[in-house]
Amino acid sequence: MGVKTVITLADLPQSLEITSLEASKDGVMDSVYFLNDNRVLKIFENTTAESVKEELKLLTHCETLPVPKPNGEIFRVQNKPALIYHRCQGKSLKSAEVGQIRQIGTFLQAFHTLTAARQSTNEPLFERSRLKRMIEESNVEIFDTLLKKIDLRLRNDGIIHGDLFMDNALFKGESLSCVIDFTQACNGDFLFDLAVAGLSWCDSDEKTEALLESYGATITLEAFRPYREYATLFYSVNRYLNGGNYQELLEKLV
Repeated sequence: MGVKTVITLADLPQSLEITSLEASKDGVMDSVYFLNDNRVLKIFENTTAESVKEELKLLTHCETLPVPKPNGEIFRVQNKPALIYHRCQGKSLKSAEVGQIRQIGTFLQAFHTLTAARQSTNEPLFERSRLKRMIEESNVEIFDTLLKKIDLRLRNDGIIHGDLFMDNALFKGESLSCVIDFTQACNGDFLFDLAVAGLSWCDSDEKTEALLESYGATITLEAFRPYREYATLFYSVNRYLNGGNYQELLEKLV
């Protein structure tokens, strides 16, 4: 992948005093550029200015946590909303050990403590009614069959990250240095948020138990299973609709 919006220095306000741009090669949904002075420019490709304001407000509210620190206000680049952040140090992992998974659980517990009962103006992306509409759009029968088998009533606990896959966390050495990409943050169920993380971070019951324990959840693996199934189905459908590799996730359900 890479950037979708190609820019030059001439596209940026002179007041930002940017002298060099380096396009990220890892962009998926948005365009990301590394700037000359340890800052990062993110151009939001399919996000409204109102949603970017919500992200800015959320990050400011959670500034005590290892999250991106915005540098300035929202501006526009080629008529798209953009933000500059201080560059987070560290790298994403290809595989995770129990100690690193425990740090993810601890982060989510602290994040949810700050966002509990808060309301976001963003659309709640992960509700069952929306997943049902996505499945209807896909016209894939197995998705509908699987949804009917999942007996789960999602709560509105507060604001969730919703996308804490392994590529959205950076580690410096053995320590979690930053959780990134809050574009999909919206109101939702905290256990669903934990289940989304488990999809990427946990490839065994031992690791899932470490995630739950570090979060402080008292739910059993058996009771947690419907959340894992729902998260797996949601991202299978999401990837299908966006032309991604959904089969690997789907195989965990069939």
